[in-house]
Amino acid sequence: MPHISLPEGLPGILGPMAFRPETAKPLNELADVLLRGPGTLTSGERELIATYVSSQNDCFFCQTIHGAVAAHHLGGNEQLVVDVKLNPFEANVSDKLKALLAIAGKVQGGGKNVTTAEIERAREHGATDLELHDTVLIAAAFCMYNRYVDGLATWAPTDFQAYRESGARLAEEGYQATTVGLAGAR
Repeated sequence: MPHISLPEGLPGILGPMAFRPETAKPLNELADVLLRGPGTLTSGERELIATYVSSQNDCFFCQTIHGAVAAHHLGGNEQLVVDVKLNPFEANVSDKLKALLAIAGKVQGGGKNVTTAEIERAREHGATDLELHDTVLIAAAFCMYNRYVDGLATWAPTDFQAYRESGARLAEEGYQATTVGLAGAR
C-alpha cells in the first residue's frame, strides 16, 4: 500500500507522476535525454546501465521496466538483461560497457566511490568524456528514480508480459509520451 494517496491502477513511477504531474514532465524529459537522446552509447546500452543500477538498488519496478526496454532495444534479448543484473562483468557486453557498468555501480553506492582507476579503465576501453558523463548521470538519476518509486511504496505488477508490452512502447515512443494524460489521472 502506498504511503500517500496515489491514483489507482498506475504502477511504479506512474502513480507519483500522476499525483504531481508538474514534476513528471522534467523527470521524463531527463529520462529521454539520458536514455534516448543523441550519444555514442546505444539506447540498449544506456537502458542496461539504468537496469543495472535499479537492480543494485533493489527497485523491482524500475529494474523490470527498464530491463524490458533494454531487451526491446537489444532485439528481445532478455537473457542479456538478466546476465547484466546478475554479473555485468561476465555478461556478453563490450569491455567498454563492462567498465561503464563498474562506474555506474560505484555511483550507486555513492558518487565519491568512483576512482581515477575506474575512469582510466573505461578510457582504455574507448569510453569518451560524454559516455563517462552520461553513465554517471544515468546512475545518479536512477538512484533518484528508484528512491522515488520505493520511497512512496508504489505497487508493481508481477506479470512480466505487462512489462514487455510497456517496455516496447517506451522504447518506441519515449518517456515524455507517458507524461501526456497523467494530469487527468489525478
